Amino acid sequence: MPAFPGGQHSGTVVPLDRPNVDTDAIFPKQYGRSTAKSGYGPVLFDNWRYLDPGDLDSDHSRRRPNPDFILNRPELQGATVLLARQNFGCGSSREHAVWALRDFGIRAVLAPSFGDIFRQNCALNGIAALVLPEAAVDRLFTRAALSVLQVRIDLQARQLACGSDAWTFPLAPREALLLSEDIDWIGATLARRDRIAAFEQERLARQPWLDRTLPG
Repeated sequence: MPAFPGGQHSGTVVPLDRPNVDTDAIFPKQYGRSTAKSGYGPVLFDNWRYLDPGDLDSDHSRRRPNPDFILNRPELQGATVLLARQNFGCGSSREHAVWALRDFGIRAVLAPSFGDIFRQNCALNGIAALVLPEAAVDRLFTRAALSVLQVRIDLQARQLACGSDAWTFPLAPREALLLSEDIDWIGATLARRDRIAAFEQERLARQPWLDRTLPG
C-alpha cells in the first residue's frame, strides 16, 4: 500500500536533533550484505539505538536499548515522521539507509537539507524527504520538546501542517507521483503509457517511413 494514499499522510514526529547525520549512522555498513529491501528496521541507527554492539547473527530483540536515544522513547513508538537537522543522509550513496528507515516505519523525513543521492533514493522507496525552511524546522523542534507532535503532509498542496502552523515545501511532480503511487522510475514512465502511445502514433503519421521493415 502506498505510504501516501491520495497524496496525504498523517503521523507522529520523532525529533532527531543532530546535524550531518550520514548514511553510515543511519545504517551501519556491517549489515549491508543483502540486496533485499526489507528486514533492516531493527538496525536503524544501530550504534545510537543500542548499548551493546550487534552483528549479523544478533537477536536484536534481546539487545539493550539506549534509553537516552530518541527512537526508544515509549511515547514515540510507531512514529512515522522523522524530524532532522541540515544535511541529513550525507555520506555514501547507501540505499540500505533508506530501506532501513522504510522498514522501521518512517514515511517522511523533514529537514532543511539532504544529501542529494539520499533524497533521490527516498522518493524511489516510498519516503518523502521534504525540505523545509530552517526556521520551520527550529519551530518544530521547539514544539517537539514540549509535547508529542502530529503532522499532516499533503503532497498535492505541497504543504505540511502541525496544529495552527503550516509550511510549504518544494516537490517535483514526478516525486509526488512516485510517493503517492509507491512506484519507481519505470512505473512512473508506464503511468504515461497513453501519452507515449499517442506520441508514437503522431510521429508515424508525420514520418511513416520509420515503420518500414528493412530488407534482411
